Amino acid sequence: MIKKVKKATKKEILAIHQLFIDRYDDAVTELSYTNAYELVVAVALSAQCTDKRVNLLTPELFKKYPTTKELANAELDDVKSFINSCSFFNNKAKNIIAMAQRVEEVYNGEVPLDVKELQTLAGVGQKTANVVMIEYTGANLMAVDTHVFRVAHRLGLSDDKTATATEATLVKKFKNNLHALHQGMVLFGRYICKAKNPDCEKCFLTEFCKTKETFKV
Repeated sequence: MIKKVKKATKKEILAIHQLFIDRYDDAVTELSYTNAYELVVAVALSAQCTDKRVNLLTPELFKKYPTTKELANAELDDVKSFINSCSFFNNKAKNIIAMAQRVEEVYNGEVPLDVKELQTLAGVGQKTANVVMIEYTGANLMAVDTHVFRVAHRLGLSDDKTATATEATLVKKFKNNLHALHQGMVLFGRYICKAKNPDCEKCFLTEFCKTKETFKV
């Protein structure tokens, strides 16, 4: 049973905000892509799969299907063969084909750079749409993955039970520079504030740490 975590004060929130901005202001995703189409596919594939794994799969996938036009007409089994070492590859293959078909049919082959429009694409939920907008346009949005969820809870920024609720709380508390905060919290959670054996010696936020408990979403 995880103990109730003490909440960060307003003063602490301001300090945490600034420290993240100072350290991660120029941070970008570790997913490899060259355009909006590739980014949407990469982010969709990264759900419950590491960025490193996705980056191993996408070069050949994009070589075979360089635009939504080719992917929209792809054979399902062929797409599966490119991404079969990725988690949930069966559903992801169906979704990225359907995504490409809608982009071709509704958006004339151009990925819509709008949160609501993106969410009309197969396999693109709120988190994926926000990540695409944060990375591609620098939008003032927050997206909560397992790393952001864990970091937010360990720092006492949120005690919410879901990623969506945590996102709303972080937006309310941080308000601005959300794109940099999102990227920073992802990298901080991935390399320093890890789920198991957090690297506290390298942590620049130790004075604000409320717990080392592992939080999952």
